[in-house]
Amino acid sequence: MPCRNIAFIFLLNIVSIAAFAQADAYKTETNLPYYSDSVTSKDSYARTRCMLDIYYPKREKNFSTVVWFHGGGLTGGEKFIPERLKNNGIAIVAVNYRLAPQVNSPVYIQDAAAAIAWVYKNIAKYGGDPSRIFISGHSAGGYLAAMVGLDKQWLKAHRIDANTLAGIAPFSCQAITHFTIRKESNIPDKQPVIDQYAPLYHVRADAPPLLLITGDREMEMLGRYEENAYLARMMKVAGHKQTTLYEMAGYGHDMTEPGYPLLLNFIRQINEAKHQKK
Repeated sequence: MPCRNIAFIFLLNIVSIAAFAQADAYKTETNLPYYSDSVTSKDSYARTRCMLDIYYPKREKNFSTVVWFHGGGLTGGEKFIPERLKNNGIAIVAVNYRLAPQVNSPVYIQDAAAAIAWVYKNIAKYGGDPSRIFISGHSAGGYLAAMVGLDKQWLKAHRIDANTLAGIAPFSCQAITHFTIRKESNIPDKQPVIDQYAPLYHVRADAPPLLLITGDREMEMLGRYEENAYLARMMKVAGHKQTTLYEMAGYGHDMTEPGYPLLLNFIRQINEAKHQKK
């Protein structure tokens, strides 16, 4: 056998061993209920839908956690752990929540808050740091992250101060009232509304760091970039000093791939800043 073939096989084996070792460093647990039996026993839809998956490093301690909410317009979608976020020394919690029209607002917001509360109460058992919980998601999932992070009432129901979140990072979220919630009141999706179900309604100076990412303004859904730009502006006007907005040029609403590295960098920057304060 030519030497170059032997070298290639040797290199392939090294890569395979490294990949196995990396995969073995993480564990995934699936379909964990985030509501108690007292809640789900009364609601068969909650029993089947209100589940989460957790992916976490087995040999690290005090790691950060990203709670990830899937998109789908609050009417569809399934939990998934983004591949691009894996193998970065963090935990990822992927959440399912109840959907319209089986439920109406604010049930899906309440579910998102309950899932985050589960992470607060349980992440230390897996080795994570409860002070390093980030919430994120795409589209409808980004909307849920923004709502729960900015409107403090949802986590307060679980005796959690939303200001203890390490960061909020919605991808292409609706900053105005979500179109599915407007539809519940027979309001057209092209008629913008800002009420208590709009992240924009809850701008405040004391919120956790906020990272807003959207697609190209000429390629996004309706006025999605402009909504986020207005949210970023009003957060700054309100006195918030840690709001950042990115527009992914050349990408439409499905802009998660270039967004994931920005999320990882956001986590690193906040963790480094916390470390320097100690």
